[in-house]
Amino acid sequence: MAEAQKVDDRARASEPGVSGLDRFFRISERGSTLPREIRGGFATFFTMAYILVLNPIILGSAKDKFGHQLDPVQLTTATALVAAVMTVIMGVAGNLPLALAAGLGLNAVVAFQIAPLMSWDDAMGLIVLEGLLICVLVVTGLREAVMHAIPQPLKQAISVGIGLFIAFIGFVDAGFVSRIPDAANTTVPVQLGGTGTLGGWPILVFCLGVLLTIALLARKVKGAILISIVTMTAVAMIIDSLADVKSWGLTTPAWPDKVVDTPDFGLLGHFSLFGAFGETTAITVVLLIFTLILSDFFDTMGTVVGVSAEAGLLDEEGRVPHLGRVLLIDGAAAAAGGAASASSATSYIESAAGVGEGARTGLANLVTGGLFALALLFTPLLTIVPLQAAAPALVAVGFLMMTQVKNIEWDRYEIAIPAFLTIAVMPFTYSITNGIGAGFVAYVLIKIVLGRAKEIHWLLWGTSALFLVYFAIDPIEQILGVR
Repeated sequence: MAEAQKVDDRARASEPGVSGLDRFFRISERGSTLPREIRGGFATFFTMAYILVLNPIILGSAKDKFGHQLDPVQLTTATALVAAVMTVIMGVAGNLPLALAAGLGLNAVVAFQIAPLMSWDDAMGLIVLEGLLICVLVVTGLREAVMHAIPQPLKQAISVGIGLFIAFIGFVDAGFVSRIPDAANTTVPVQLGGTGTLGGWPILVFCLGVLLTIALLARKVKGAILISIVTMTAVAMIIDSLADVKSWGLTTPAWPDKVVDTPDFGLLGHFSLFGAFGETTAITVVLLIFTLILSDFFDTMGTVVGVSAEAGLLDEEGRVPHLGRVLLIDGAAAAAGGAASASSATSYIESAAGVGEGARTGLANLVTGGLFALALLFTPLLTIVPLQAAAPALVAVGFLMMTQVKNIEWDRYEIAIPAFLTIAVMPFTYSITNGIGAGFVAYVLIKIVLGRAKEIHWLLWGTSALFLVYFAIDPIEQILGVR
C-alpha cells in the first residue's frame, strides 16, 4: 500500500469519541476502524483455513519409528485449538494483526524427518523443547537484538521477498502454476496449469477471483479481498453443483452433510520432553533442534517484519512495536503446538491478507481466533472455501507488499545485491528462511571484500555463521557420522 494512502487512511480514521476498545487496541491511532478490523480478521482466517485440512494430512500420513499414525480427527481439533488460543493471545498481548497456526514446512520436518527416528510423543517433545529454547532467546534479548541489528534495506527486501513468495503460493495453491513431472525430462521446473495450459473450472474460479480482486482494489472498494473470497466461494459452489469437476484439491466447495462435529482432544498433552535422547544419538537430536529453531526463528522474523511493514507499523528505525512480547508469544506458540501434537505453531504470512483488508491491530486477531475456535465445532462448514477462491487474496497481497521495493537503494551494490538475493531466493526455494540466510551471508561477504568489516554488527556475524552451517547441514552430518 502506498505511503500516501496509509497517511490518508490514518487521517480519516482519527475521529473524536474514542471507545475503550479503541483505546486498548489503538484502532484510530493506527488509522483503522472497527469494520476494517473485522473484515481483516475474516480475510486472514479464510486464507489460513486450509491449514485445518493440510496439517492433518501431512502429519496423519506419516508413521513414527514404531509404525504408529496420528488420528486425523484429533489432529484437526489440535490444529484448530492451538491456532485459536495463540492467535487471540497475540492479538490481546501483542496487538498485531498476526495470526498463528501450525507451520508448513516445520510440520513436514516433524512428519518425514523426525518421527521416523522416534515415537510421536518424542517428536512432539522436541517441538516443545524448540519452543522453550526460543522463549529463552527472547527473554535474554538475543532474538530481538538480532532483528534490530538487521539493516533497514534488508528488512525492506525481506518484505518484498515475502510479497513475491506469498503471490507464488497463491498461484501454486490454485493450480495456476504447477511443477512439471520429472517424467517429462525437462529442465523447466514449473509450467502454466497442470499441462502447460489453463483448464478446468477450478482454474476459472481462480482467474475470475484475481480479476475481481484487482478490480475492487483499483476502485478502492472497502472489503475488496473479503468480498472476492466470499463471492468466488459462492460461484465455486454453484459450479460444483452444476458441472462435472474432477477435483478442487484439498477443499470441495459443497455444502457439507454435517454442519456440526464433536471435537476430539485426545492428542493434547501427548509429548515426551527428553524421550528423543533415548531413541537416537545426542548429536542427531541437537542438529534436529538446531534446524527447527533456525527455521522458526527467521521465518517468524521475516513474517513479523513483512506484515508490520505492510501495515505501516514500523517506527522510523524499522522496528516492530512491542517486538519482545510478540516474539515471546511466537515462541510459546511453538511449544503449545508440540504439547498439543499439532507440530510447531508460528506466525502466518497469510496474515498479510487481513492487513490488505485494512487490519492494523490485534482486534482482527480476536475475529480470526474466534473463527478458529468455531472451527472446533463447525469445521465442515468453515472449510468449504476452496483454495481457488482464497488464493487471489494472496496474489493481491503480494502486489501490495511488492510496492516497498522502491525504498531500496539499488545503486548501492553492498545493499542491492543482498536485497536481490533475499527477494529472489524466497520464492525460488519456497522458503522465507532461505531468502533471509542468502541475504545475510551476501551482506557480510560484500562488507568484507570492500574492507568494511567493522560496519558489520556482531550479531550479523553470528547469524551468518549459523546460516552457513544451516546451508551446509548435509555434509556436516556426514562428517559427524550422523547419517
